[in-house]
Amino acid sequence: MIKKFVLGMYQENCYVVFCSSTKKGFVVDPGIYSQDVISYIEEKQLSIEFVLLTHAHGDHICGLTDTVEKFNAPVYIHKKEAEILQDSKKNFSEEICRRKIEIEAERLLKDGEVIRIGEMEIRIIHTPGHTPGGICIYIPAEKSLISGDTLFDRSIGRTDFGYSSTEALVQAVGEKLYALPDDTEVYPGHGTNTSIGQEKKSNPFVRGDCN
Repeated sequence: MIKKFVLGMYQENCYVVFCSSTKKGFVVDPGIYSQDVISYIEEKQLSIEFVLLTHAHGDHICGLTDTVEKFNAPVYIHKKEAEILQDSKKNFSEEICRRKIEIEAERLLKDGEVIRIGEMEIRIIHTPGHTPGGICIYIPAEKSLISGDTLFDRSIGRTDFGYSSTEALVQAVGEKLYALPDDTEVYPGHGTNTSIGQEKKSNPFVRGDCN
């Protein structure tokens, strides 16, 4: 089960993902500390096992510290993103969140890693470009992909940061994400949901035949 919350002035999409049978779950990208998110977790009586970041930009982590403290949950992030999470200048938290956020993640992930949560499995897909350690979260049983700031409805993530790469982002989308089934629903870091099939047909930045 995936529940989306649109948070803060940047309209960042935070997700609560959980196994319906075991009530074990995790939070993705807590852009702010939201009582709506907390209330939903408490009403569903979920056990939050970890907080998973698609990347470490401030608009996705402003609520990270409070969320971690609330649920006593470890932080998971890709190994190439750890440095950004620990450096407020690189994650822009001081200007976006109005305070420095510099956190060391408890678990560093790698491409293709599979994490079991209750009876559900998720797969980590490394999609560098927006940031060096950006990831997408593929949930086969849900036919769903949480894409962070890698892939949007008819768009892709920004690549104008010093550590960004347009070439890497386009390659990751074309070779890794477009290889998923067309009926995979895409839950992006901002904006409305889309699907892999729809993006292959209509995304002007990455053509569907590039993979």
